Amino acid sequence: MKEQWMELRLDELRALRNHPFQVKDDRAMEALCDSIRQYGVLSPLLARPVEGGYEIISGHRRRAAALRLGLDRLPVLVREMSDDEAVILMVDSNIQRENLLPSEKAFAYQMKLDAIKHQGKATSRQIVGKPESADLISEEESGRTVQRYIRLTNLAKPLLDMVDERKIALSPAVELSYLTKQEQAELWDIMQSEACTPSLSQAVRLKKLSQKAELTPEAIFDIMSEAKPNQRDRVRFEVSAIRKYFPRSYTARQMEESILKLLEAQYRKRQLDREW
Repeated sequence: MKEQWMELRLDELRALRNHPFQVKDDRAMEALCDSIRQYGVLSPLLARPVEGGYEIISGHRRRAAALRLGLDRLPVLVREMSDDEAVILMVDSNIQRENLLPSEKAFAYQMKLDAIKHQGKATSRQIVGKPESADLISEEESGRTVQRYIRLTNLAKPLLDMVDERKIALSPAVELSYLTKQEQAELWDIMQSEACTPSLSQAVRLKKLSQKAELTPEAIFDIMSEAKPNQRDRVRFEVSAIRKYFPRSYTARQMEESILKLLEAQYRKRQLDREW
């Protein structure tokens, strides 16, 4: 495998296509910038030559930090590699990062699985007589766990965002991933109007009805409107009953926030009146 050390301009470097890992402007980025400012870039990026420049395999955050600091060039180890080799090395170089989002893991594992299948590698474990490629994806997580993360790639973006925001746990999210796109859209609308999220048992029931082609909007509403165990008492309104008081663009959450602000203002006024 041919490789060489080079200094490359930042504009010659670009992210690997469909790179799933986010480059966040957070405290870790601040710390990286401080380190580069004080010591320089201690570890070269890894990239491969492509038409019109170089694709970064490892070092996307270092490039972002260098761009933020106004640097012109970066040390890069340039290595020739195939598309599949690039994907596998990119995932392996980034998957150990702390605080990865479930969606980042999901798409990274999917990319690596596809690359391994393209290469036709044998696997070390057999299930029902068939090789399970997912066992090769991670040294830290089981093939079963990898498969569960990969299922998340079937979620509609609003639902996947809620998984990243920890509003929906991994187990119910996996069950919801078996719903059709239309069913997921209907579920999302009801979750918004009812200000609720599915429990694992609810998600399992939604999946079973979907598999039987019986998951109608009415069935989704019936399941999602059930009171959950340990659920605190709540005052609930039908959205249709209060919709006329709000702009058409308001979601159920925005309506709730507006009502609470009005009640808070009324409460403070009563407190002031008592003081007088």
